[in-house]
Amino acid sequence: MDSEKLSHVDSSGEARMVDVGDKETTRRSARAGAIIRMNSATREQVTSDSNPKGAVLSTARLAGIQAAKRTSDLVPLCHPLPLDHVEVVFSWDPAGEDAGDEVRLLIETTASVTARTGVEMEALTAASVAALTVYDMCKAVDRGMVIEEIRLLEKSGGRSGPWKSES
Repeated sequence: MDSEKLSHVDSSGEARMVDVGDKETTRRSARAGAIIRMNSATREQVTSDSNPKGAVLSTARLAGIQAAKRTSDLVPLCHPLPLDHVEVVFSWDPAGEDAGDEVRLLIETTASVTARTGVEMEALTAASVAALTVYDMCKAVDRGMVIEEIRLLEKSGGRSGPWKSES
């Protein structure tokens, strides 16, 4: 039952920052993803760099990296981490090629660190902010875009060991 206890809650039910001082420093990595559904005309602007606000994917990549670095400023109980690496990669879902007017932009982020706590939140924050940046830069031409499936795909390192999403 102890393993099911929430570590961010103290014995009186109050939120607290977890003490990681006694945890072993190990190499940790996390991979996260997000999906943005948009119309094909928006995709054309993104891929041709003809969006009036500039290079959408380059800007979103920088925003995602910066967000990962600032995760502890955004999520109250996250420890600030000296990130070793953050990567943001974009691809178009090939399954949507013949789906008519709607296409899906896939965002995959990876964060890694050598520390006493994991980097899942940094990878998730990078994916979220990269997706929000794409939306912000394209909203004038496609307000109907949908950001979905922001999720952890995989993590490694730490006491709990590796984990990978089954879907």
